Amino acid sequence: MRILFVVGGSSGVIFSLIPLAQAARNAGHQVFLAGPYDVMHTITAAGLPAVSVSELSMMDTYVDRKGDFQQIPKDLHERYLFNGRCFGRFAAGCFDGLLELADRWRPDLVVGGALAFAAPLVAAHAGVPYVKHAVDMGEPRMIDLSAAAELGPELERLGLYDMPRADLWVDTTPPSLRVADAPPAQLMRYVPYTTSRVLEPWMYTKGDRPRLLVSAGSRVTPDRDFDTLSGLVAKVSQLDVELLIGAPEDVAEKLRPLPDNVRAGWLPLDVLAPTCDLVMHHAGGNTVLGNMAHGVPQVLIPYLPYVVDYSTRLAEYGAAKIVDPEEDTAENIAQALREVLETPSYRERARELAAEMAALPTPAQVVGALEEVAAR
Repeated sequence: MRILFVVGGSSGVIFSLIPLAQAARNAGHQVFLAGPYDVMHTITAAGLPAVSVSELSMMDTYVDRKGDFQQIPKDLHERYLFNGRCFGRFAAGCFDGLLELADRWRPDLVVGGALAFAAPLVAAHAGVPYVKHAVDMGEPRMIDLSAAAELGPELERLGLYDMPRADLWVDTTPPSLRVADAPPAQLMRYVPYTTSRVLEPWMYTKGDRPRLLVSAGSRVTPDRDFDTLSGLVAKVSQLDVELLIGAPEDVAEKLRPLPDNVRAGWLPLDVLAPTCDLVMHHAGGNTVLGNMAHGVPQVLIPYLPYVVDYSTRLAEYGAAKIVDPEEDTAENIAQALREVLETPSYRERARELAAEMAALPTPAQVVGALEEVAAR
């Protein structure tokens, strides 16, 4: 069977799809991952075949189809519409390349990340089933509607009046954190993945002090979201902890010099997580799920509006604490860290979620569900 995985425009939304793609390939299926040129290295680093279908970057989508640059709205409702339009324009930018690939390679099944809105379109064009794959614990549905509106011209080219529905929904959210009206899904264990590096002993062992990991996600660059990370570091570096800062190497270099109790760089988070007492971050989807999988309690500062919903669900469950981005003073962050470190219930609840996630079907088992969908 030929399975085409359609990915988004950044590494963060690719990591969650890689375990299933690897499992499908290990099961003997032909697998291609298609996306923009600037994420090709992320795919090939995972040992998977990559096909570039666009030169577009996510920043390019801030320019609308008329050529006008769109400012990020401050109003939350308008921000969701803006995000959806951007994802829609990104899908439109991949549309022709994906259709050409489908015509040449003829996949039997298309799997797309939840924000890869070109995936259902190429599946409809190829006349094959479409599987929607979660990239975190859920995006605001308004984003989907706004993306569909942006993709009107592409839908018309295909003779469609609406976005094609998924034939299967693969969700990595543990049952206890799924929303009440969540659609039926093939649940799957979330397998933490990130591009790795050669391990050193300090990465899988810890000292006497509490080990705290701080991350602002894989999208941080010296020019984008750097202030978010540097601000977090400044606010916690004086605590009596062993502090690890997860960031791309060029970002870590810009943070230096650092105190003796601080290490920074592109860290293997899947290796570090089991050694950590606590992680504090911006509530990015992979960082949340990866630490949940290892039973690590979290302090979340949801700077982006679309992560607030699942951050709240995790906090209400008792496995995390939220710090309001508008109140992220050094004092408030230190207080939140102390509370989570000193209150056993946070770790207990985090471990409950880890056990629940570990009991879900593995990616290798879910390959069987893909085979069933393709055979219909």
